[in-house]
Amino acid sequence: MRTIYICKSLISLSLKNTSHLNKTPISLLSLLFISSSPETPITVAYYLIDRHKFSVEIALKVSSVVKYVKRPEETDSILSFLQESGFADTHLELLIKRMPEILSSNLERTIKPKFKFFQDLGFSSGDVVEIVSSHPWILSTSVDKRLGPSILVLKSVFGSNMDVYGLLKRHGGYLKNDLAKTMLPNIEFMKNCGISLSQITRCVYNCPRFFLNKPTRIRENVKRVEELGFDTKSKMFLCAIRTISSMSIEKWELKLEVFKSLGFSEDDILSTFRRQPQVFAGSEKKIKVITQLLLSTGKCDISYVVNNPFFLALSVENNLKPRLRVL
Repeated sequence: MRTIYICKSLISLSLKNTSHLNKTPISLLSLLFISSSPETPITVAYYLIDRHKFSVEIALKVSSVVKYVKRPEETDSILSFLQESGFADTHLELLIKRMPEILSSNLERTIKPKFKFFQDLGFSSGDVVEIVSSHPWILSTSVDKRLGPSILVLKSVFGSNMDVYGLLKRHGGYLKNDLAKTMLPNIEFMKNCGISLSQITRCVYNCPRFFLNKPTRIRENVKRVEELGFDTKSKMFLCAIRTISSMSIEKWELKLEVFKSLGFSEDDILSTFRRQPQVFAGSEKKIKVITQLLLSTGKCDISYVVNNPFFLALSVENNLKPRLRVL
């Protein structure tokens, strides 16, 4: 343990002195880390730096989680396979940094089946590299129990690998969930509410966590929106449901109080919500600042804000203030 501590201290010193970064003291590291034979365990820091030319920063980060490479030759095979599969050095370092345990995984039973699964579905090598490097936990997830069923559900919704790839790049969490118990029931319920599939797929892509809510919660929120007098045929109906779903009842009540304190009547508040539901997803501070800024001009009143609620969704510094200065 003292040897590892001394080595880490030496590496830390080398990081502080940038003149040494271009010529890492590998010979010194070798003296401290080198094993008596290739089959015996070696420290992760030495292994990554000396054998695979990883950066010192990444090696130290990984070594704080995994101390030793127990079977160097098997780990060599894993890294070689990833490189042959299209992983560039940057992808490889990102993957190892996020999931150091991959160094001790089983190549044949754990890693290769995941790549084969995606390739059999028609994903390109580049797609697989991007998905896996963005969400390395995929390599430790069961193909039969989780990945397979989830991907098939996504393909049934989107229809193309390109769209599924785009979604997974943004939110790989879909592969962690049982979509047959969350996403599919929610989509079917939305369709029964009269919401078009094109609206639904856009919402899945732009607001991925929404459809992972429990179906019971989605139904409760739809009921709340309908009780607010929202027109179910409105194109903003889905947006209203999503906005209501993003906050607790207590948070919703707090926003209503803010509007009332600014001079909005109950009818004004409901009208604003029906016209621009996403405004209510903003912070109470933003709602207050924008409303007060518009009223301070002396050119508009509350009715103007109600009729033009999109103002409440704009950026104060980047949109409103520059335009008001011009006017």
